Amino acid sequence: MIDFLSTFKMATVSLRVNKMRSILTSLGIIIGVSAVIIMLAVGQGASVRIQKDMASMGSNLLMISSASVTSGGVRMGRGTKPSLTIKDAIAIEKNCPSVGYIAPYSSEAKQVTYGNQNWSTSIAGTTPSYMKIRDWKINLGRNISSEDISNMSKVAIIGNTVANELFGDLDPIGKTIRIGGVPFKVIGLLESKGQSSMGHDQDDFIIIPITTGQKKVFGTNFPGTVSMINVKAKDSDSIYSAEEEITELLKKRHRIGKKQENDFQVRNLTQMMETMKNTVKTMSLLLGSIAGVSLLVGGIGIMNIMLVSVTERTKEIGIRMAIGAKSSDIRIQFLIESLLLSFIGGILGLIAGVAGAKLIEFFGSMTVYISSFSIILSLGFSGLIGVIFGYYPAYKASLLNPIDALRYE
Repeated sequence: MIDFLSTFKMATVSLRVNKMRSILTSLGIIIGVSAVIIMLAVGQGASVRIQKDMASMGSNLLMISSASVTSGGVRMGRGTKPSLTIKDAIAIEKNCPSVGYIAPYSSEAKQVTYGNQNWSTSIAGTTPSYMKIRDWKINLGRNISSEDISNMSKVAIIGNTVANELFGDLDPIGKTIRIGGVPFKVIGLLESKGQSSMGHDQDDFIIIPITTGQKKVFGTNFPGTVSMINVKAKDSDSIYSAEEEITELLKKRHRIGKKQENDFQVRNLTQMMETMKNTVKTMSLLLGSIAGVSLLVGGIGIMNIMLVSVTERTKEIGIRMAIGAKSSDIRIQFLIESLLLSFIGGILGLIAGVAGAKLIEFFGSMTVYISSFSIILSLGFSGLIGVIFGYYPAYKASLLNPIDALRYE
């Protein structure tokens, strides 16, 4: 133990004597570790954000929208001519056994006022099932009901952003707001969802009964149509069968032949999110691999400098061996020096990586997530590099003949 401590002290003294060389040697490790931390933080942050988006959107979700249509030989954009109706939604609910919940949906931007306060927001006309499909919860008040739909009641559920803009600290429940000049009674306040990964404010909208919206709020040239139909499959195993059942049913209802293009589109949002998640994982691995190359380059730098150090200190090694130092003592000393260079570089790289990740989050408006795994991985890898790339110089130093070493000039 005493020999090891003395060897350790000699290694630290050697590094202090050559401070600039030690710093430059550790630079590759510093860059490599900081790059690994930043890349993993960005990748894991993106993954966490996607998971939050999936949770906010709801699980097992399908969205049916109007596809592009051709009129007079001219191909129109998607949704130019709505092809979906409330009756389509009713038919899907009755005839598709894999469907759990369904909610037709239409939206339009409108000016909303309360007293002398006003705010422009998105008005969503839908049915009570929409809350279950999107896994949203009511913070205060109640949801719209089937009676509100059948009676075309002028009631509204508002998001947090709308509540703050119109009411401030006041309780909004029971208050009357005007949507495009039409009075609506606030019956509910949604739980806050925050921003999506695309920067969209998920609390800046109002929900009203779809029948009320179609008759009294939305201006449309296609009465009875909806912009989309939201569907939640019974479970994750039923989502693909639900997609097939809906497609076949709407083809029959819209009288679409085998060679004709569908005038609707069914999108599996769960599948889309999973694809995005896998893409982020792939990119994280790629970026991590690139950062790993920086660590390897840093390790090669350590090996080169240590080999130079062995050559420069040949006489020192000969003196130590002449006064009783064993080959193992010489080998341990150079390994300790290599490990210290890697460890110091790893710590400095960790500090630089965390700082860099926080700067990216602050200035780039990105979500970063620094996990204990990424820290342990980076420091562990830097230490491993110190052992691997420091072993050969240490081994070479331990093989020197004391007499030849003492004669070396």
